[in-house]
Amino acid sequence: MIPMSTPTPATTPASTEVIEIERALTRIAYLMGRTRQHDRLMALVGVPLDRAAVALLRQIDDSEPMRPGELANRLAVEASHVTRQVQQLVKGGYVTRVPDPDDRRAQRIQITKAGQEAVDRIRDMSARGMQMALSDWSPQELQQLATLFHRMVDDFLSYAAEVGAGEEAGPAARKP
Repeated sequence: MIPMSTPTPATTPASTEVIEIERALTRIAYLMGRTRQHDRLMALVGVPLDRAAVALLRQIDDSEPMRPGELANRLAVEASHVTRQVQQLVKGGYVTRVPDPDDRRAQRIQITKAGQEAVDRIRDMSARGMQMALSDWSPQELQQLATLFHRMVDDFLSYAAEVGAGEEAGPAARKP
């Protein structure tokens, strides 16, 4: 039997559908990442944080308290970036450092009541804007989109984990 190998992105042409999905996601990322839009949202909710700090705060809210290095891995950024953002969030009272129960020398980052309230206001206002933009969509269309987005994110994460594991194992591990 001939061993099957997984095609690499460099050798597999993307389908027309995948190209259109990538284009749509690029447009969404642009719209979601605009500074003016972010500043407007922060003014509406009364949270004086930059985009990077908000992304970190949302990640902290979505998980158990974790070490800064783990946060950096989850957000795919350098640890020094997370350190600066954590300092800003601690100073603002949005997060606190707590001892790591597994290693008392280390610390984990935990959201505070003020941080939770800020994230809740941000998410509520973001959802309201999205609700208005998608007001002509049926509940079934919205559910289908949500399901497909979650599936896509899960598949991206799974693919990234597989690629990362292959890179850690070295080139010999990736050969068919």
